[in-house]
Amino acid sequence: MGVWQLLMVAAVMLLGLFGVLAPGVPGSWLVWAAVLWWSLHEQTGLAWILLVSSTALLLLTQVVVWQLPPRRFRGTALTRRTVGYAGSGALLGFVLVPVLGAVPGFVGGIYLYERRRLGGHGQARAATRAVLRAGGTSILVELFPCLLIVGAWAGAVILG
Repeated sequence: MGVWQLLMVAAVMLLGLFGVLAPGVPGSWLVWAAVLWWSLHEQTGLAWILLVSSTALLLLTQVVVWQLPPRRFRGTALTRRTVGYAGSGALLGFVLVPVLGAVPGFVGGIYLYERRRLGGHGQARAATRAVLRAGGTSILVELFPCLLIVGAWAGAVILG
């Protein structure tokens, strides 16, 4: 697979990560489609293992998301900017503390935004909890496996 095709796969994966944060966009399936595209062109054992494990992980994620309560963003302070901070925090946390840093990064991003918006620690903490209860948890449950898949793909491209 050439460099341009790898860049296109990476762009589709990045679009999928942003799609997880945007309501109504099938972000996790865009990430899966990018892995499928890469696997069909590579056709190595590692590529097939990554495709199968990505498929299983995303199917398991969908089952978990269906079990969570529905997202109720009305009446909360959840804005596009809040989701942007949360997604940026998750990505930064994922890079700084590989894999496990995504969860505290996600929550930390929400808290940072609420702290800047509201000013006080107590108010920001309460607002962060309200956002997580309203639907932030389901976003995190979808975002974390996608970050794992993108990280595994990047590792496979670099190593293989």
